[in-house]
Amino acid sequence: MSVQAALKAQQAKLGQVTHVGPWLEITQERIDKFAEATGDYQWIHVDPERARRESPMGATIAHGFLTLSLIPFLTGLGEGRAADCEGMKMALNYGLNRVRFVSPVPVGSRLRATTKLIGVEEVAGGLQITNEVTIEIDGGKKPACVAESLSRIYF
Repeated sequence: MSVQAALKAQQAKLGQVTHVGPWLEITQERIDKFAEATGDYQWIHVDPERARRESPMGATIAHGFLTLSLIPFLTGLGEGRAADCEGMKMALNYGLNRVRFVSPVPVGSRLRATTKLIGVEEVAGGLQITNEVTIEIDGGKKPACVAESLSRIYF
């Protein structure tokens, strides 16, 4: 598929939900490993006993950046699914625009992401895709996180 054909195909999807990802349970082990990787050992994340006693959530919560870092898995980007473009050679994470952590994610919560295509433009050798990613909490009234994720796909 040529860049122009891919551009036209993506433009036809603007404003549409293009992917709903799988549910993922947030375990204390995942939170602890993220704390280890980042050096962020704030008690609200890693001390279940103290969080039970002192936190308004009554449990530890995931780091906001842990939730954000799950975008590749929750949206399929980790499997190369930046956009369904035939002939795509590679996809790269190009960054983020607006990011908001709307609700805390208590340990044991299940998350999934809904991806909506909100922008597409041609760049040298490919396309830049802008997706609005909403990470919801199973049974939650508000999402955990809403972010504009930028990907570049090359042909």
